[in-house]
This record gives sequence, structure tokens and C-alpha cells, in this order.
Amino acid sequence: MNLPPVSPAAPPRLVLGSTSAYRRDLLHRLGLPFEVRSPGVDEAAQAGEVPRTLAGRLALAKARAVAAALPDSDVVVIGSDQVADLHGQALGKPGDHSGATAQLRAMRGQTVHFHTALTVYRPRTGYERTVIETVSVDFRDLSDAEIEAYLQREQPYDCAGSAKVEALGITLLSRVASNDPTTLIGLPLIALCQLLREAGLDPLANA
Repeated sequence: MNLPPVSPAAPPRLVLGSTSAYRRDLLHRLGLPFEVRSPGVDEAAQAGEVPRTLAGRLALAKARAVAAALPDSDVVVIGSDQVADLHGQALGKPGDHSGATAQLRAMRGQTVHFHTALTVYRPRTGYERTVIETVSVDFRDLSDAEIEAYLQREQPYDCAGSAKVEALGITLLSRVASNDPTTLIGLPLIALCQLLREAGLDPLANA
């Protein structure tokens, strides 16, 4: 008896739980179809919460919030968050010119650790894993004039720590120490590929 061929199972839907244009552009590099959902998570730090813990908690919360809005779908959700750490003080997105000026003045001549947390969550299989990649960045001893010139040209008010390193922000730095150049931009792709494979969505097999 000839049996009909068995169709391969459809891959899960990939969902980026972030409206960040930087993370969206990075994810496009993997060649996988994906959709974007806003997680709608309060990003305020809790009392006594250190920057690394804050980044990890928010990445997990974002992934879970987006998955909860898609309860009947086989989805792989990516949640991510980045927090700049200046001697234990969390620096998020400055929001405006004055906030960015204050951040850059505080960071000049200092080493700042950028914690980028990544969660991959597939509710249907129970897979959930969070990793945190940290980049150490040395800022030059910037003058007020340099800070102002940079902000006028770049306006990085939606970047943690005001450092848009994929563009003119690279001029602010004297050293970057990282295992993955995409981590500082906001989405560590080396770690993401590993987690996607573990979740059952191999970029090379599904591209």
C-alpha cells in the first residue's frame, strides 16, 4: 500500500518582542521571516536592582508578555534588553538631549559595562532560556564641545548610555572588549543563533 508522503512540520513563527529598529535590523541578518510585537513592559528598575539583573529580568518579561498575547500559536519569541552599567548605576535610554548630555559627561574617561540580555521562549515545548552578554567599553575623556557636537549630529536618545556605536558613537570610545560585535548594538547574534537552534529553529535549516 502506497502511503501519502508526510509533510514536514511547519516551523514555529519567529516573533521579535521589541520595537527597536536596531534589533530589527540585526535580526534581518539571519534571513528568517519574523514579525514584530511590542511587549508593553514597564522598564523601570526595582528597588536595589543591579544593572545586570535588571537587563535579564526585562528580557524575560518581554518574551513572556509577547508569548502571552499569542496563546494559540507555536511561536519562538525573542526578548531583549540592554542596560549600561556605570560603577553599578544603571543607565538606560536618555530620552532627550539633556539626559544624553548628563550620561556622556558621567561616562567620559570611564569604563562602562553594557549588559545585553537575551531570552528565547517557545511556550509549546517549554523551552525558555536567558543569557546575558556583557561588553566593556572605555570612553575617551570627552570635552563638552565633543559631546555637544556628537549629540547634535547623532541624537542617540533611544540608545542605552547614549552611545550609538554603529555610527558616530564609535568616535567617543578608546576600547571595546566583546565576544560578539552585535552585542553592543543591542542583539547578540552569536548567542541568539545558539538559542534558536536549541528552541528548534535553526537559521541555516529554515532560512
